[in-house]
Amino acid sequence: MEAPIPVIKHSLLESTKDAAYIIAGILICGFALKGFLVPNSFFDGGVTGISLLIHELYHINIAYVIIPANIPFIIMGIFQVNSRFAWKTLAAIIGVGLCLQFIPYPVVTSDKLLVSIFGGVFMGTGVGLAIRGGCALDGIEVLALYTLKRSSFTVSEIILGINIIIFSVAAIKLGLPTALYSVMTYYAASHTINFVIEGLEEYTGFTIISGESELIKQELVLKLGRGITIYKGERGFLKESFEVSHPVDIIFTVVTRLEVRRLKNIVYSIDPKAFMFTGTIKEAAGGVLKKRARH
Repeated sequence: MEAPIPVIKHSLLESTKDAAYIIAGILICGFALKGFLVPNSFFDGGVTGISLLIHELYHINIAYVIIPANIPFIIMGIFQVNSRFAWKTLAAIIGVGLCLQFIPYPVVTSDKLLVSIFGGVFMGTGVGLAIRGGCALDGIEVLALYTLKRSSFTVSEIILGINIIIFSVAAIKLGLPTALYSVMTYYAASHTINFVIEGLEEYTGFTIISGESELIKQELVLKLGRGITIYKGERGFLKESFEVSHPVDIIFTVVTRLEVRRLKNIVYSIDPKAFMFTGTIKEAAGGVLKKRARH
């Protein structure tokens, strides 16, 4: 009867972590909006961008706009993701609205370049932390998931198309310079979101083809401590000797970005002519991997 206790403690710890991530994300998003974007009439992409555009065009308090603007997408999230995600997202967006209404964030700067870069960085940090906590501060991706099932477009293409419309309207109504600076804000925010979610522990997959595969396998496993997978293949097939080939073990392994340089050095110290190619791995679990947060 004592077995469930560790599970309960683990669940409580994870829930506390999620809440901490979400609260930090809400506060940072509020700071990005009131400290950078709103006072300087800048925009972001997604539903936040639509809310900012409505605020500028009709002079409605952004706190009153951002919550109802997200409601349709939160309802959609119940069916596209799950109800837990939708309720957490609703609570987080209400939190953003309360921050915008009641917290007196200082206006940091009016320099357009600083606003476009750091407004995006803080916005992306807040959104990324909320995603790590298991919710969203912008409903645009829920819409993209919904549209994805009913069209041949990818999520990225759908989000890009929606944002093009937002920035086009901003260019017509508020001027091209404002729209172009806002594109920079969106670019900074989207890259910051990726960094916050993946962190320094983003994984890189390495495929290595070498005649010295036995030595390379030993170094990767025994010295670098990596798990490896072996594919059986053939090498050779050169233009001048197409008929000549040799069996080879093709090595595949996964490392963090901090280990990329070390792995390359190990391989090239054994075989300077080794052929390698890499690919970014957004999520990996199990096997011989360094422990990382589940988010």
